[in-house]
Amino acid sequence: MLISGLRRLIGWFHGFMAPRTMNGKVRYIAGLPEVIVTRDGDFARIEYKERDIAATLLKIGPEIRELSDSEIVELHNGSLRDKAAQASEYKQVAVEVPLGSAQIEYFARCDQWVPRGSVLRCLIRDDLHGQLLIRVDEQDLRLTQFRKLLTTYEGWGMRIEFVPQEEVHRRPVVEVRNAWRSELRQLWSTGEIADFFRPIREVIVRMAR
Repeated sequence: MLISGLRRLIGWFHGFMAPRTMNGKVRYIAGLPEVIVTRDGDFARIEYKERDIAATLLKIGPEIRELSDSEIVELHNGSLRDKAAQASEYKQVAVEVPLGSAQIEYFARCDQWVPRGSVLRCLIRDDLHGQLLIRVDEQDLRLTQFRKLLTTYEGWGMRIEFVPQEEVHRRPVVEVRNAWRSELRQLWSTGEIADFFRPIREVIVRMAR
């Protein structure tokens, strides 16, 4: 309970109202034949006939008695349009803690590290036994610890950019392309692929003799 409450608090702090994709299907603009409308006092419940879409409990007020089911559905569709308009105007801002300040802090009661911002500068390392370590500031986190840290943002997305160690404090130039195809084309044009396979071909030829 404490951990889930902590996640909600941190989620609110970093922009809980940001539009996020949930596990179920999203609600959509629907016609009356596509939903079931039920009434409970001043509230209307709009339930999609399609499976795995969460129902909507819409507070209308005393005037609900004067509205038809079609009008209630249109109110529901109007609220979806309003939310879509708000989402289109929303711009996600990622907060990065300044250099020299702690990026993470430890919550003893939850037994986990928590990010102070929404950007983490970290290094990939391993210990003497070859086990993965993620270094954030001066703290080496084992995979289980880093996994718990990530659960702080459960339900969000994540981008990972690999950069040299000395460049971790700045954003790289991002080029959108199919990297392996470009690299393969470069190796082919320089003849490195032929050089790589030439010894293998020679071995196969000797074995066939």
